[in-house]
Amino acid sequence: MSAAHRQRLQGLPGFYAVVMRTAVQTQFQYRAQNYLYMLGMIAEPVIYLAVWSAVAREQGGAVEGVTPGDFAAYYIVWTLVRNMNIVFTPYGWEERIRQGEFSGQLLRPVHPLHYDLAYFAGWKFVVIVLWLPIAAVLSLVFRPTLTVSAQEVLVFVIAIWGAYLIRSLLLEALGMISFWTTRVTALYQLFFTAELLLSGRLLPLALLPGWAQRIAEWSPFPSTFGFPIEALVGDLGTRELWTGVGLQLVWVVVGAGLAGLVCRFGVRRYSAVGN
Repeated sequence: MSAAHRQRLQGLPGFYAVVMRTAVQTQFQYRAQNYLYMLGMIAEPVIYLAVWSAVAREQGGAVEGVTPGDFAAYYIVWTLVRNMNIVFTPYGWEERIRQGEFSGQLLRPVHPLHYDLAYFAGWKFVVIVLWLPIAAVLSLVFRPTLTVSAQEVLVFVIAIWGAYLIRSLLLEALGMISFWTTRVTALYQLFFTAELLLSGRLLPLALLPGWAQRIAEWSPFPSTFGFPIEALVGDLGTRELWTGVGLQLVWVVVGAGLAGLVCRFGVRRYSAVGN
């Protein structure tokens, strides 16, 4: 490792601190806009909640042991996990490369990936603060069934940040495929569809058919949605909780390796399409 590279690594904590602080200050200036955005996202989980609650009542009060109160807890926590999963998308990389913005970013001492991770991480602190009153209102309306322990809260806090890192790294890697093609829409839509079906976003993973659960187990998707939610609202034992965290760590390493590999080979053939 060269001295210059070591110096850059030593400077990363300070870089992350500055960019995250900037993001917090910037996003708090747009509190109303952030609130409207978050309120707009409530429609999706409320629809899921209404549908599954109705199904539970028709089946005698539960679906595979999940009651309306359990569904309420799941989808209220879902709203925070969903907001934690808003990251820099492949469309952003597509624009960077097509418009030539990446040329200037190559001159900076820190890779754009670090800026994306730091800025969106700072934004998440604003999201968490703004989410608390939304969760309180949803809890009053839908009356979730939720009993948590200190260990579950700890794992949940770790898991939502693990989910953020996994999804960030995978979508950054997907976005950098724009080095080879100017359109990543089809690949992103394929990713999104698989995520929707296998992550726990559409419905709790326990309600999936057995074959779908087995496929999901070999994918990163449960680590970004289902596990963080279940860590708080599910009845997971100590071993299951920390095994889930360990699996998240594995996917973080895989995502980082994949993003680094794609970037390494992609930069070699980089050429801007725009001005």
